[in-house]
Amino acid sequence: MDTKLGAPAAGNLQQPNVTSSVQQPSRGTNELQQPTGQVGALQQASQLGQLGSLQPSSQLGSNYQPSSQLGSNYQPSNQLGSNYRPSSQLGSYQQQSSQPVSLQQPATQLGSYQPSSQLGSLQQPNQLVSYQQPISQQLGALQMGSFQQPGKVAPFSMQQMIKSDRSNMLTLSDDNWMVKQIQATHAPDGRVVDPRPVLYIVEDILKRATLNPSALITTGTEAQIESFEEKTHQTGFLAMLDALSFTIDRISCEISYKALSGTDAHQTTLSIFQQLSLFDWDAKLVLTLAAFALHYGEFWLLAQIYTTNQLAKAMALLRQVPGLIERASALKPRFDALNDLINAILEVTRCVVQFKELPSVYIAPEVSALSTAIALIPTAVYWSIRSIVACATQITSFNSMGYEFAMSTTEAHWELSTLAHKLKNMRDHLKEQLEKCYLYIEGKRDDEYFQMLVNLFNMIHIDNLRVLRALINPRDDPQPLVDGSTKKKVNIEVLRRKNVLLLISGLNISQDELSILEQIYNESRLHPTRLESQYELVWIPVVDNSTTAIDSIEKQFENMQSTMPWYTVHPSSIGRPVVRFIKEKWHLRKKPILVVLDPQGKVVSPNAIHMMWIWVSNAFPFTSTKEEALWREETWRLELLVDGIDQTILNWIKDGKYIFMYGGDDIEWIRKFTSSARSVASAERIPLEMFYVGKSSKREQVKRIIKTITLEKLSSCWQDPAMVWFFWTRLESMLFSKIQLDKADDHQDPVMQGIKRLLSYDKEGGWAVLSKGSSIVVNGHGDTVFTTLAEYETWKVNVPLHGFDLAFKNHHDLRHGEKYPCCRFEFSRNAGRIPVSMKCPQCHHNMEEYTTFLCCHEEDVPAILYG
Repeated sequence: MDTKLGAPAAGNLQQPNVTSSVQQPSRGTNELQQPTGQVGALQQASQLGQLGSLQPSSQLGSNYQPSSQLGSNYQPSNQLGSNYRPSSQLGSYQQQSSQPVSLQQPATQLGSYQPSSQLGSLQQPNQLVSYQQPISQQLGALQMGSFQQPGKVAPFSMQQMIKSDRSNMLTLSDDNWMVKQIQATHAPDGRVVDPRPVLYIVEDILKRATLNPSALITTGTEAQIESFEEKTHQTGFLAMLDALSFTIDRISCEISYKALSGTDAHQTTLSIFQQLSLFDWDAKLVLTLAAFALHYGEFWLLAQIYTTNQLAKAMALLRQVPGLIERASALKPRFDALNDLINAILEVTRCVVQFKELPSVYIAPEVSALSTAIALIPTAVYWSIRSIVACATQITSFNSMGYEFAMSTTEAHWELSTLAHKLKNMRDHLKEQLEKCYLYIEGKRDDEYFQMLVNLFNMIHIDNLRVLRALINPRDDPQPLVDGSTKKKVNIEVLRRKNVLLLISGLNISQDELSILEQIYNESRLHPTRLESQYELVWIPVVDNSTTAIDSIEKQFENMQSTMPWYTVHPSSIGRPVVRFIKEKWHLRKKPILVVLDPQGKVVSPNAIHMMWIWVSNAFPFTSTKEEALWREETWRLELLVDGIDQTILNWIKDGKYIFMYGGDDIEWIRKFTSSARSVASAERIPLEMFYVGKSSKREQVKRIIKTITLEKLSSCWQDPAMVWFFWTRLESMLFSKIQLDKADDHQDPVMQGIKRLLSYDKEGGWAVLSKGSSIVVNGHGDTVFTTLAEYETWKVNVPLHGFDLAFKNHHDLRHGEKYPCCRFEFSRNAGRIPVSMKCPQCHHNMEEYTTFLCCHEEDVPAILYG
């Protein structure tokens, strides 16, 4: 080949936004000039050998590949002296004149790199940085930012970009200015792009590619290949991918070329934004990440299979993969930093896509959390794409420079770590706003479901399945119920067109309640053909799903479920809007309620548990109408208070005996009362039985009193605490039943007045009810009853005239009129419906309302009182 000076040269390399360090001389200069005193300039002299060949690649932005032979002439693709015209894309070789010209560099710019003066580019003001090499190492070398021999050194452009990106990031610290730049490129045309399917593929690529490189050494070259799980419809996905593949490939080429050409990361990022100007922010980010995944996935695919696949081995050698993998341990910090940044990019990308997928029907851009995120997303997308460019630069340096260069650039690790830290902060802020958006949407959906339930219960249905599915099976579980008798899951169809009793409670339902309820239920199952047995019971547990003690809640639920003979539902089947509906419309607090649905799903009683405690199965079908009918049949008699609890008392009633039923927590009063009652009965020679029924509260104290009464043989009493509990529960249920029917203040109703007096006296100490057979003679406070007994000598003269019953009552009423005891009712906020007002059962005036804080420490009661 011709070695004369003045041989035609290929056009200089133009870098976007960067002034080329290789300058075209004027037409009058036809030889390569070698200025004296400058090092790093283009050198060519006949005494130093032939000009090294430079072979341009056909790939956009590809590396210059220097010839392995020194001294060969440069050969363009066409004949000598012709114009070289490859692609018009940025980064192509260009020659402005058809005349053969020589390469020249002014003495003041030898080998220097002059970046763009644009804000955000890599700037080094007032100095020209030369890439220098001793002349002894430059023999025959054509230096134009190419690879250099001997020894691999990065191209000047890439080395300068990597080493100076730290100062570049500091220049770009003003995100507000940066947002204005990228906002100027944002001009979406309304095209609809679903980035989720592409993101699925990208995640799969990065998950399989983002590996610890040392694992490739320890486990050999066998790479586990798993089938890709398709997460979208194949037809629609392929059509969309076909439409986006050109854009993805173009961005991939852009990133790869500019990683080699030395364009600073900010300018590369802006260039990507310009190419994606017609897409929304989420699509910009996902498409750029897909472009990077192509390049990154290729690198790791070769690393995983090059020892078992000959084609991969040949390609891996060209990419210098074996050398990198063999030195994986030394490169581990660099790969860890790269993997950390890629994970941060993925997390930010997921957040951005999730914001785009928020349902606009439930959340508007004006919502605070969403508006905050919308303002942050452009910045997050910019720094994510900027980070993708940084990752691509690292991978390109691995492929092109090899191990020595990868180990020599310590600034790259700082850049990756800084970007990862910045993205993680943005990720955390986006996740915080995303969580707020999800809570807002859940609230809107819950409101919608709650209103649907309200409307549903106001409609007429042909059966109860639609209502039951809305309550206990919103997720369409084919078998949401567990049969208590078989402990097997069953379909909700078993409840179709049946009377259904919904037992709704927390997990703190007492064993007393369960045992009494189980007894009533089992008795109804003994006669399945009887009318009062035609119902099904379903337990709906209401728990706090926000608690962290999920395992303990699950265990507690399973323990309770195992003891129940009726149908049960898992707490996870009961959604928040259902719980809200139960609390607001059916007034659930902490005490269990029993909501009754007829075969058409209509609520016939908002809480039938009071009916169940009072009349057990006789209250079937447990409707409010049946409840009113049962009350009309009742009278103020002793059987109403003790029916179904103790057969002994019923036998006393049948025998027509005088019966003192009493209660309280003062053992001294009990001793004096029982002693006086026996003396009066003995004096009058009347058959008298006495029975202690405890107190509605202070359970442990009542146990000690029962022990003392039994030991001293003061009277009869219940040894089983459950019977004491059931007596007071029935009595309170009578009041709540009347409240539910809005008849708690009917002073013409002797039954209601008697119940209210008993409950009031229970709060004020001791009390006693005297009856003859089933007829109640006196229902009085402990003080007045004891005073009447103590003053027997005063009124005994009236017994022959009026009889014992009337004589006792008249004297009691006299003492009662002299001193009215206070009446008091305490309603716990956990009791369900609380009356707005209450009239006194003694004077019938409206009672005053107080707020009471009660704390009973039963261990403070002196033990001496109980012998």
